[in-house]
Amino acid sequence: MDFGIAGRRAIVCASSRGLGRGCAMALAAEGVEVVINGRDEAALARTAEEIRQATGAKVTPVLGDVSTKAGQDALFAACPEPDILVNNNGGPPFRDFRELDRDKILDGVIGNMVTPIELIQRAIDPMVRRRFGRIVNITSSSVKAPLAGLDLSSGARAGLTAFLAGVARGVAGANVTINQLLPGAFDTDRQKPAFEREAKARGLDVATVRQARADAIPAKRFGTPEEFGAACAFLCSAQASYITGQNLLIDGGNFPGAF
Repeated sequence: MDFGIAGRRAIVCASSRGLGRGCAMALAAEGVEVVINGRDEAALARTAEEIRQATGAKVTPVLGDVSTKAGQDALFAACPEPDILVNNNGGPPFRDFRELDRDKILDGVIGNMVTPIELIQRAIDPMVRRRFGRIVNITSSSVKAPLAGLDLSSGARAGLTAFLAGVARGVAGANVTINQLLPGAFDTDRQKPAFEREAKARGLDVATVRQARADAIPAKRFGTPEEFGAACAFLCSAQASYITGQNLLIDGGNFPGAF
């Protein structure tokens, strides 16, 4: 299937590794010019070159923290009017809610709710004017099935989802869509601290904990950044113009519900 987005321009936040990288790679494979972003200069440069080599697409790396005005300014200097915006950012660390003070709560809300809203504010009007825009927000399966210890991440991302529900309907008539991707357990570096924490608490080795976690997923494995990226690319496609305001859970069947 031709996704119909060759020649489009995309900003993909936090894309030097993990799920963001998967999204950038999949979009580049469809002929999209991608601006990628990260805070590790070496990792960012390496990813940019890997995407170029694999796809032949134009890739522009932008070093910076997307949660800051300077980081956002740098992204829009590289791509002033993106056709596609993929919002992604690291979540707050695992922590009992009793340990959260006001500053930690505000940092989490800024990183996972305020930042994507700010980026959408800058991108959306040119999309409406051109009558094409695709916005995909990478949130978390914990928006649908909250996990103790990830309360701040769940709350901030659920707030983003509710905030954008009305916005999505308001721009749908201009062929601008806003959707969320909700990842479950994927084979990325973000999983490692959880495995190490559980292994230490239970007196087990990390490999045992990792395998047990995979076995507990109905699919009997972790997801890959590549298949996550493919889902993102489809939501950004011309064919996905009738899908908006939705939350696509990608968790290997782990959520035990029909809806």
